[in-house]
Amino acid sequence: MNLSQQIKQLENVKKESDNKVLTMYLNTDPSDAEQQAGEWKIHLKNGLRNFESYLQEDNNQEELKNFRSVKEKVEEFVHHNEQHFKKSIILFATAAEDVWFADRFQMPVRTEFFWEEVPRLEQLKERREEYPKSGIILVQKDEIKVIEAYLNEILNTEYYKLDIDTEKWRQFTGPHQADASMGSGGKSAQRDKFNARYEANKQRWYKNIAPKLDKKAKDQGWDNLYVVGEPGEAPDLEEELNKPVTQIIQKNLLDHEESKVLEEIFG
Repeated sequence: MNLSQQIKQLENVKKESDNKVLTMYLNTDPSDAEQQAGEWKIHLKNGLRNFESYLQEDNNQEELKNFRSVKEKVEEFVHHNEQHFKKSIILFATAAEDVWFADRFQMPVRTEFFWEEVPRLEQLKERREEYPKSGIILVQKDEIKVIEAYLNEILNTEYYKLDIDTEKWRQFTGPHQADASMGSGGKSAQRDKFNARYEANKQRWYKNIAPKLDKKAKDQGWDNLYVVGEPGEAPDLEEELNKPVTQIIQKNLLDHEESKVLEEIFG
């Protein structure tokens, strides 16, 4: 999804008084303490009902007809997606469907409803700035994991492991189980030998993979770049990268679930 392009299109929308745009930001986050009993259903019902009641009192039959048409489409979308909710729904709609943007997002929102001549884009723009397209590089000695995220969702994950014999980085489609000779278990002597070799060569090893990581950042259009690892690892890899690093997080998170990594970075 190119959210910036969607926002640009919505910025050009201006409707007439009887054919307004419904803007809806709905918090559906199951981990939110205020959503444990499905409170989003109450917020949705009340939010839509308030507009309908106001229009009935105003006795504007054309606008009321348009709103009810939009309301029906919104309720249909919510019902169809209820079993697949993420943290939020963001929706913009008109009766004629010349404006229709509705999607589930993994980023949190404040529940808000608007029925106005223009879409209310403030919160959507805020979230775009908070959750830009980002690369997250997790390093743990001779292992690297790269997570690509956008709007607080994981787009892709790649794994790299250094082949000690050839000193070349190999890419894997999933987590690679290191063997004892590479310092991730086994006898103490083998581990000590690996650690000594790592300390003597880590800068050169990280320098070898840095161009690949820089190319990925450029090709994928990362706005932000995070490097995550222990104090003796993350800063050393950061030194070899050409792309400016947004933040170094000195924690070992390589074996954590990707969703937990995003929580650590974006909250």
